[in-house]
Amino acid sequence: MTRGPDPVGDRTLGVRGAGRARTFLQTVLRAVCGLLLALLLLDVMAAVALRYGFGSGLFGAEEAALWLFLALIAFGAPLALDGPLAMRFDVAVAQWPGVARAYADALADAVVVSSAGVLIAGGSEAALQIGGLSPALGLPEGLRFVLFAIAGGTTLLALALRRLDERRSGTLVAALLLAAAIGGALHASAPHLDIAPSLVAALVAAGGLLVGAPLPHVLFAAAFAAAPFGGVLPGAALVANAMSGASKFLLLAVPFFLLVGGLLAASGAATALVRLASALVGHTRGGLAQTTLLTSVLFSGASGSSIANAAFGARTFVPELVRRGTRPAEAGAIIAATSTLDNVIPPSIAFLLLASATDLSIGGLLVGGFAAGGVMALALAVAIRLRARDSVPEPRACAAERRTAFAGALPAFGLGIIVVAGIRFGIVTTTEAAALAAAYTLCLALVAGIGWRGVADAFAQAGAEAAAIGLLIAASAPFAFLLAVDDVAGAVAGWARMLGEGPVGVLLACNLVLIAAGLVLDIGAAILLLGPILVPLAVAAGLDGTDFGVILVVNLMIGGLTPPVGILVYVVASVTGLPPAALFRAVLPYLAALLTALALLCMGAALRA
Repeated sequence: MTRGPDPVGDRTLGVRGAGRARTFLQTVLRAVCGLLLALLLLDVMAAVALRYGFGSGLFGAEEAALWLFLALIAFGAPLALDGPLAMRFDVAVAQWPGVARAYADALADAVVVSSAGVLIAGGSEAALQIGGLSPALGLPEGLRFVLFAIAGGTTLLALALRRLDERRSGTLVAALLLAAAIGGALHASAPHLDIAPSLVAALVAAGGLLVGAPLPHVLFAAAFAAAPFGGVLPGAALVANAMSGASKFLLLAVPFFLLVGGLLAASGAATALVRLASALVGHTRGGLAQTTLLTSVLFSGASGSSIANAAFGARTFVPELVRRGTRPAEAGAIIAATSTLDNVIPPSIAFLLLASATDLSIGGLLVGGFAAGGVMALALAVAIRLRARDSVPEPRACAAERRTAFAGALPAFGLGIIVVAGIRFGIVTTTEAAALAAAYTLCLALVAGIGWRGVADAFAQAGAEAAAIGLLIAASAPFAFLLAVDDVAGAVAGWARMLGEGPVGVLLACNLVLIAAGLVLDIGAAILLLGPILVPLAVAAGLDGTDFGVILVVNLMIGGLTPPVGILVYVVASVTGLPPAALFRAVLPYLAALLTALALLCMGAALRA
C-alpha cells in the first residue's frame, strides 16, 4: 500500500532547510564582508605606499575605497538583524507577556519590512534615474544605488529565513500585512493632519524602538514615513541621501579600527597590556579592579571601540574578579564602566563619527580625548578604591618584572604612535593612520602565529561590525536631514536660552539633551543626529567647538551605562550571563564617578569660554 505525503515530516524538513539556508547565508555574507574589508585595506595601503615610497598617487584609490565601503555596508546589512549588531531597544519587550511579545515582534518585523522595501524601491528607482560614469573608475553611477537595493533584498531574505527557522511564519505574514496597513494609514491621514515631518519621523522612530526593531531600520522607516506629511525625501531621494551620508573617506577609519581591536586580542598583544597593568597597579587596594581600569586605558589606545573592550574585559577579568571575592554584578559593572574610556582616549570611533557630522578637527578632538580620558580614569580609580572588595592583592612587582612587562607591551604602544602622532602632525590622514594601524596589527598577529584562519575570522568579524555601523550612519543621514529642514536646531536653541544665556546655560541645556538621548539612543546614532545641532549652538554661545565635542562624546559614552539601552551593560551581560538589571544597579557608583568627571570637564570648558 502506497503511503501518502507526510505533512509533519515535510514541514520539519522545510524548517531544517530554512535553518541551513539561514546559516549558509550568514556564513557567505560574513566571508564577503571580510573579503571586502581586506580589499579596502589593500587599496588604502597601496595608495599610502605609492605616495610615500615613490612620490606618486594611486589613481582612483579614494573612489574605489568608498565603493568598497558601500558594498561592505550592503552585503553586511542582513547581519545587523540579530545580536548586538542589531542595536535593538528590546529591554521592555522582553518583559512583556507572550501575546504582547508576539504582537511586538510582528510590529518590529513590519519596521524591517518597510525599511527593506524603501531600500529596494528607492535604490532601484535611483539606479534607473542616475546616469553617467564615476570620475575615476568609469563605473556606472547607478551601480552604487543597486547596492542598497541588494541590501534591502537580502535583508528581507534573512528575515524570512529567520522566522521560518523559528517556525514563526505567521509573524512574517503579519509583518507584511502590518507594513502595508500602516503605510496606507499614513498616506490616508496625511491630508487631514498638520504635523511637521520631523515630528512624524520621531513618533514612528519611538514606536519602532519601543517594539524592539533594529535601530538602523527604525531610522530608515521613520524617515520614509514622513514623506506623505510634506517630507522632502521620497524613496529615491532618501536612498541617495543615505548613500551620501556614508560616502565620506574619514569614515573608512571605522572598519580599520575595529579590525585593530580584533587582531590585537587575537595576537596576544592585549594580554601583554594586561600583564603591564598588573605589574604597575596589581599590588594596590582593589588591585585586580585597578588593573582592569589601567588595561582599559592602555587598550583604548589600540582598539578605539568600547564594545570590543567590554567583550574582552568581560571574558578576561570577570571570572578572576569573582574568584577573588568580588560580587559577580560588581565585577561586571567595573568592566562596563571602564569600557567607556575606549571611545574617549584616542583612537576613537566616536570622534570619527562626530568629525564626519560636523566641521570639527579630528586632530583636536583626539588631543582633547586624552585629557578627558585622564579625568574619567582618575574618577573611576577613586570609585574602585572606595569599593574595593578583593582581599588577595597581587604581590608588588619588582623593577625587573615591570621592565619585562613593559617590553612585552611595546608592540601595542606602537599603535598609539602610528595613529595619534601620524594624525596630529599631519603625516597621514585619519583613514590612512587607521589603515597603517590595521596593517601593523596584522603583522603582530601573523608573527604571533594565529594562522590565516584566525586572520580571516578577525576580518569577517570586523567587517560585519563595520557594516552595521555603516548602515546606522547611512540611516541617520535622512533622519538628520529632516531635523535640519524643520529647524529643530532652532527649537533646541530657544529652549536652551530659557535655562540662561551664555556658555553655562547652553552647556546645561545641551547636557540635559544628551543625557536624555543617551537613555534611548545608540551612541553612534546620537552623535550623528545631535552633533550637527548642538555643536553650532555651543560655538555660538562662545564655547570652544573642540571642548564641546569632547564633552558631547563623554556624555553619550556615559549613556552606554544607563537603562534602558545601556549597550555596554548588555555586552557584559551577554558575555557573562549576568542579568542586566543586576548590572544596572551595580554600575550606579561608577556612573556617579563618571558624571562627576563630566561636571569637571564642563567647568573647564565654561572657564575657557
